[in-house]
Amino acid sequence: MKQIYFTPGPAELYPTFYQHLQTALDEQIGSISHRSQKFRDIYKFTDAQLRTLLNIPDTHGIFFTGSASEVWERLLFNCVEHESFHLVNGSFSRKFYDYANSLHKFAHILEKPFGEGFDYTEIDVPEYAEMICVTHNETSSGVQLRPADIHKLKRKYPKKLVVVDMVSSAPYPDLDFSLVDSAFFSVQKAFGMPAGLGVWIASQGCLEKAERLKKYENLTIGAHHTLPTLWVNYKKFETPATPNVLFIYILGKLAEDFNKIGIDTVRKQTEEKARMLYKFLDGSDAYEPFVQQERHRSQTVVVTSTKKPSAEVIAAAKSEGMVIGSGYGKFKDSQIRIANFPATSAEQIDALITQLQK
Repeated sequence: MKQIYFTPGPAELYPTFYQHLQTALDEQIGSISHRSQKFRDIYKFTDAQLRTLLNIPDTHGIFFTGSASEVWERLLFNCVEHESFHLVNGSFSRKFYDYANSLHKFAHILEKPFGEGFDYTEIDVPEYAEMICVTHNETSSGVQLRPADIHKLKRKYPKKLVVVDMVSSAPYPDLDFSLVDSAFFSVQKAFGMPAGLGVWIASQGCLEKAERLKKYENLTIGAHHTLPTLWVNYKKFETPATPNVLFIYILGKLAEDFNKIGIDTVRKQTEEKARMLYKFLDGSDAYEPFVQQERHRSQTVVVTSTKKPSAEVIAAAKSEGMVIGSGYGKFKDSQIRIANFPATSAEQIDALITQLQK
């Protein structure tokens, strides 16, 4: 039986992924040199499609890494001399904070209990923090931060770099990149691809900071994938080291598919499917949405507490060809997580709801 994956990443592959993969194999994309004109054309195409999809201005570069987790490290090396500030309300925002401590930065933290969201009015950024680290969508707890609140942070603190983890929500959030210095995601979630590629969007402001820090004798901005090195190569649509050429090609093709549908339509479809799920959960005796405040509920990763052990719910769904995620960490046995990514249709969400009702 072919399974439908409602897991929060790796997730269901986007329907056109197979066709793009086959074309890539036929054209031997996996064997071409990353110094060839063919690769430069692929990078340029993917860059253009992502710019259209996410409304990324020319002031920002688009770079490729091995994963989104790598970008945490790159940002802290390249853009923080002393202090960073982190909004933490789940396991992944916590890991970004942990990376800062591991790299011996002075990391400030504003922490909320697991499952609670932030509002702009309660965020007070320390004076000397150079970078504000926010997670748009907390994959572990199903909490989202509204883009309007992210934008307000930059308006209030124009001299600080605002960076956004959009790993389990891109391309859904409508970010204004004139008010966002950096954002990053990986492809195995809402882009419907296997894991193995991170995408890092960074502004000229980030580059200028990295170039300044690079001159300090007592500071390293890293020996691998530094922002100045990435940017020099980017001007030629090349990369410092051999990248995942195959996935860069497929990402460009999938971004083109999304652009043909239209990002507004993709967002509306996401919200409609999320409405279906939350309406069911709000009216159910067997389930309860984990995030209580509606304004903080994720549109792309729906987390619900289960009355019976989550393993039973997951096993019953799997027997019907539907794979759903378990709760994260200590919530593994009492919650399920349902990915609401573009790869799954409203009809498939409806079928999942019918199964959960049983």
